[in-house]
Amino acid sequence: MGTKKTFDVERFFQALGDNTRLRLLNLMGEQEICVCYFVEILGHPQPKISRHLAYLRSAGIVSARRQGKWMHYRIVMPPHIGASQILRQTLDWLSKERAMQTDRARLSKACCAPAKFAALERAPLPSRLNKASCEVQ
Repeated sequence: MGTKKTFDVERFFQALGDNTRLRLLNLMGEQEICVCYFVEILGHPQPKISRHLAYLRSAGIVSARRQGKWMHYRIVMPPHIGASQILRQTLDWLSKERAMQTDRARLSKACCAPAKFAALERAPLPSRLNKASCEVQ
């Protein structure tokens, strides 16, 4: 008989208690993003970004998908209804914060001109980016 994993509320709140992780969530929003974009936008080393993403994964807030050498991350709603509501409200709040809007603007610029960012050479664009208008949908 298998044991059902219970939702770890403490881990969930700890995941939301770090500015870097909040910035990562803000950048993901409604899209799937390659790690290389996080590194470029936040200016942190890739291992640090990956540690934060692993923490968010273990808290049940993001999921990962590998495509060749690229790792893509997206937000998933936690199975707990209260946690899901809190995450939605947090994402809404973040979208209105000036510093978070600045991060999103940098992401949009990086996606529109990846050649200007050496680390983004041949990197896949975020999945919901409109290439024609270079605006996040």
